[in-house]
Amino acid sequence: MSLTLQFVGTGTSVGVPQIGCRCATCTSTDARDKRRRSGLYVRSGGAAFLVDTPPELRLACLELGIKRVDAVVVTHAHMDHVAGFDDVRRFNTLNGGAVMNCYAAPETVREMHRIFPYIGTQANKLGLYRPLVAFRSVTRAFRIGDVKVVPLPVEHGGPRTNGYLFEADGRRAAYISDCISIPPATMRKLRGVDVMVLDCLREREHPTHMNLARARAALAAIGARRSFLIHMSHDVKHAAFSRRLPRGVKLAYDGLKVRV
Repeated sequence: MSLTLQFVGTGTSVGVPQIGCRCATCTSTDARDKRRRSGLYVRSGGAAFLVDTPPELRLACLELGIKRVDAVVVTHAHMDHVAGFDDVRRFNTLNGGAVMNCYAAPETVREMHRIFPYIGTQANKLGLYRPLVAFRSVTRAFRIGDVKVVPLPVEHGGPRTNGYLFEADGRRAAYISDCISIPPATMRKLRGVDVMVLDCLREREHPTHMNLARARAALAAIGARRSFLIHMSHDVKHAAFSRRLPRGVKLAYDGLKVRV
């Protein structure tokens, strides 16, 4: 089975439509303009895992038919990327009560313990239903099933943030949901990937996220065979914005499945 990516969500921290907004994107009837907070589901022959657990995780899993999750990988501990983490407890049950691994940078693991102090590897003595998770600090490549996962440090103007490179069956895909710039060491690991997924908040500049100009420049340097933009705000209307993208670059949308 080949490496497959499915977009759990593709929106920015407030989602699209935004609460109380009547702009053209927020009132659009195009399903591609409805964006949950960003997250990814990765599958291969021997692995199925989530990258981030956005607030709408439960609803996304129901809509997309996600029934298997072996592990979770976290990019950073901003709430739009981790607020749905408690819902992984359902996958503990589906996995026969097994403890699930969650991989993240050491700084992110510390934040996850602070945000979710009740989550651990032992069942609650009162029988309360809580996630069973072993948090694993990672600074170098690790494996989930047959997928090699390589942490990719990026600049996001705040807490330590990772993108990730996935390698399986001779294919390479990379996912960077939140960044303002990509350090040279990370850029070297990205060059020539088969599929590149990259942050693109909007056309205007932003202090912690790539805009369209920055994303296009980064993608030109990476030279992926196919690229997808994510983490879009309501400034991005799917149909109109797509017409402005270079060949080989597309806007992702919730539920889109990409075979690498």
